[in-house]
Amino acid sequence: MRHIKMEFGALIIGDEILSGKRQDKHFDYLQKTLKKYGLLLSWVKYIQDDSHEIIQSIKESINPQTIVFSFGGIGATPDDFTRQAAADAFNLKLIRNDEAVKRIEVQFGEGAYPKRILMADIPDSALLIPNEINKIPGFKIRHYHFLPGFPEMAWPMVEWILNEYYKGLLNQNDFAEASIWVNDVSESQLIDLMNGIVKKYPEIKLFSLPKLRPVKTIELGVKGQSKLVHEAIQEIQAKIVHLGYLWHK
Repeated sequence: MRHIKMEFGALIIGDEILSGKRQDKHFDYLQKTLKKYGLLLSWVKYIQDDSHEIIQSIKESINPQTIVFSFGGIGATPDDFTRQAAADAFNLKLIRNDEAVKRIEVQFGEGAYPKRILMADIPDSALLIPNEINKIPGFKIRHYHFLPGFPEMAWPMVEWILNEYYKGLLNQNDFAEASIWVNDVSESQLIDLMNGIVKKYPEIKLFSLPKLRPVKTIELGVKGQSKLVHEAIQEIQAKIVHLGYLWHK
């Protein structure tokens, strides 16, 4: 797996997020967690509680080189469509998983029936993802991981998945990011400089993020292989000075 470039994506499901009733926290957490391990989050998609849309979004993002975390919709209420949608997207039957049944029964006893036990219905052949908070597991199909919407449950499960299934990817990438701030300048005045850097260092990514308040400023930076990032940011600094502008970190 070390020789295959894998990307990471996320589906975040829930009407309450899209309506603003709840603020999403998964994006920020996942981005920081992956970065901690030298990995990058390539994309995030927000989806309403709609079975058809969830199925389509899963199908569109299935890729042998894409690892996906799906948050939300695996409960037992009428607006939880993700378990069935996952089965449909992967052309699998939804079955009652015996091990999931055991875990739910141990946690809730007679209280597991008749409703909580519905969360033991998962796609056939899916692998369980342990949930240390209430023992109701998530599940994994290929590189797709279906987790609860609650951060206190889902985030430890993300850490477990990374260390259980993708340990060979952790801290393997030679990745760095560096940037400077340039005051009292417009992006248009730096386009030639940027084009020169992009042409000379095609293997790395350049970014430019302007701010207008409290002072007019631009964060100008690069990210990619550490050696090239080091060379490129030094060249950017020198060119900024040559153009007559001041920069700071």
